[in-house]
Amino acid sequence: MNNSSLDQRSREQRRDILRILEVARRGHIGSTFSLLEIVRVLYDHVLQVDPLNPRWPDRDRFILSKGHGCLALYLMLAEKGFIPREELGRFCRFEGILGGHPEYGKVPGVEASTGALGHGLSIGVGMALAARIDHKAYRVFVLTGDGECDEGSVWEAALSAGKHKLSRLTVIVDYNKMQSYGSTAEVQELEPFVDKWRSFGFAVREVDGHDVPALEGVFGTLPFEADRPSAVICHTVKGKGMAAMENNPDWHHKSKISDEEFTRLYAELGFPR
Repeated sequence: MNNSSLDQRSREQRRDILRILEVARRGHIGSTFSLLEIVRVLYDHVLQVDPLNPRWPDRDRFILSKGHGCLALYLMLAEKGFIPREELGRFCRFEGILGGHPEYGKVPGVEASTGALGHGLSIGVGMALAARIDHKAYRVFVLTGDGECDEGSVWEAALSAGKHKLSRLTVIVDYNKMQSYGSTAEVQELEPFVDKWRSFGFAVREVDGHDVPALEGVFGTLPFEADRPSAVICHTVKGKGMAAMENNPDWHHKSKISDEEFTRLYAELGFPR
């Protein structure tokens, strides 16, 4: 493993997430580093949102169905001005608003309370149908995990999206091939994964989920087809950027992170603690 594939901003954002984690000394850091570039590109280049008016009726909707990866979302909400950066320093504190999973109505910019896996796509389908009924042009993006795709509710929602030809709905899968306690191949094989989404009526593209220009290019071509929902399969590495974390289920949810571990993690990114 090396960090040569990560640009400076990706390293800085990982450093900032380590700073958030130092507050709670625990969190879903492996999942966060897996999806960080995806969330970054969405907020930098794709989503039409207004941090000064988070409930703007015509905004695009983004649902982080993989709610345990919320540290990436919180960081972007702070960078874009939805929440004060000071809130990052109160992560999982009684006096703060940022919990271990995102909460709708509590955190500005969060569109759904997630963490009980398998529900985000169903919510997104409902939002996309509402947009059609209300003659609205906003788009709906749902970021789900590969382990989450073990849930039958994901595929029920996918069937509905395909049936209704929801072209303004995009599902994004963080396909790091690892889930909480092992590889997806061991726990529940998903392949042929792309063919599954196509069989449910989705137009599908695959991309390196850590390659920022590639992500920008793929998202820039949405919708992939005029009468189908879109699926973006992002090939990622769980714990991307940290040698101890990459593809290591021990870092799915890491508790009691020590000072020594933090020092090593910062150093690996090229930053002092």
